[in-house]
Amino acid sequence: MAFFTTSDDRQIYFEDHGTGTPVLCLAGLTRTCKDFSFLAPHLSDMRMIAMDYRGRGRSDRDPDYMNYNIFRESHDALELLDHLGLDRVNVIGTSRGGLIAMALAASHPERLLSVVLNDVGPVLEPAGIAKIMEYVGKPPVSKTYEMAANALQFVMAPQFPDVPLERWQQVAEIQFEKTADGLGLAYDPALRTAILEQAAVGAAPDLWMFFEALRDIPTGVIRGENSDVLGKGTLTEMHNRHPGLLSVEIPGRGHVPFLDEPQALELIRKILVDA
Repeated sequence: MAFFTTSDDRQIYFEDHGTGTPVLCLAGLTRTCKDFSFLAPHLSDMRMIAMDYRGRGRSDRDPDYMNYNIFRESHDALELLDHLGLDRVNVIGTSRGGLIAMALAASHPERLLSVVLNDVGPVLEPAGIAKIMEYVGKPPVSKTYEMAANALQFVMAPQFPDVPLERWQQVAEIQFEKTADGLGLAYDPALRTAILEQAAVGAAPDLWMFFEALRDIPTGVIRGENSDVLGKGTLTEMHNRHPGLLSVEIPGRGHVPFLDEPQALELIRKILVDA
């Protein structure tokens, strides 16, 4: 296991596998390094780096839950790169990770070789955010991975038709921790409080400004055909504002694609830049 210590004395867990082109993988809101388990076998020729954000997975929980925000998490990502001695990296950002990637583009574009945004953009559809907030910070009802897999398959079927139960079993094992009482959250439940309190403070920053910081950086977008977070209209406007943008829509996927779909892999290979 590998950890580094942030400038505010938090222990952050990370994984660093392989050699070659460096790819920093930034996970979803409540997820961990394991978010990229399905992608990893397809990038075995590259150096894949992933981190558990503070308060997630094996990383320290923060006594000040308001530090669970995109700006602090992007700073942690920079400190990880400094710890590893990496000047520039490719970034694959899933959902929350894509927002962090845009924040990095706005603050430190010189650190980015390329960016792939997995089902996220400068506009987050309200219906999708409401759906996410239905479960964030709430302990799972399911007591076993098998129960959780069946529940996931049932709930996600409209967005992910024909995904076999075996895959949902794998997702459940990534998403939840086994405890003496059943399954538990793999992150600090105070994350929910942080999101709600941050939303109550005032208007969110203009994410278009962050996205436009990617104009001179090779950028790709992966959208699930049935996504309720990244709208088609938003993706069209992203193309308008980033003439070099490449994108692909994954059939039979919602929020978020697993990244091992052939269309996703083809786009990722097109975007990643050798160091």
